[in-house]
Amino acid sequence: ELENTIKATGELVIEVRDAAGQIKEVKKAKNLVVSVGKTFIASRVVGTASAIMSHMAIGISTQTPAAADTALISEAGRVALASGTNSANAITYTATFPAGTGTGAITEAAIFNASSGGTMLCRTVFPVVTKQAGDTIAITWKVTVS
Repeated sequence: ELENTIKATGELVIEVRDAAGQIKEVKKAKNLVVSVGKTFIASRVVGTASAIMSHMAIGISTQTPAAADTALISEAGRVALASGTNSANAITYTATFPAGTGTGAITEAAIFNASSGGTMLCRTVFPVVTKQAGDTIAITWKVTVS
């Protein structure tokens, strides 16, 4: 019997820089591609009209990601993606949260296809990353379909 299982997984790197541009902290985290994200991926294969993933959001909840999630639990800021590139079976998204955006004890992140609301592709939680008012956070997020 022939069996083929397709999985979508992700990993991100979070880099915090102070107002002078010095790296304060770097963290790596794995994410959950949520059910609506998997449906989004499948719909794009057959060309269903739907906005592409265009934004990244950060938040302050530590609630464990669940397949049924459709939004961050406590969103603190959202920005447009700086880039989204495809190579082989992986998509890499990058975004930077500038000074004054998403300030606080950041513990969750997600990718969306809208500047508010929208379809969420994936969500993650991670140990606290403190973003002070003058800090920036740059996130590089790789989603692999294997």
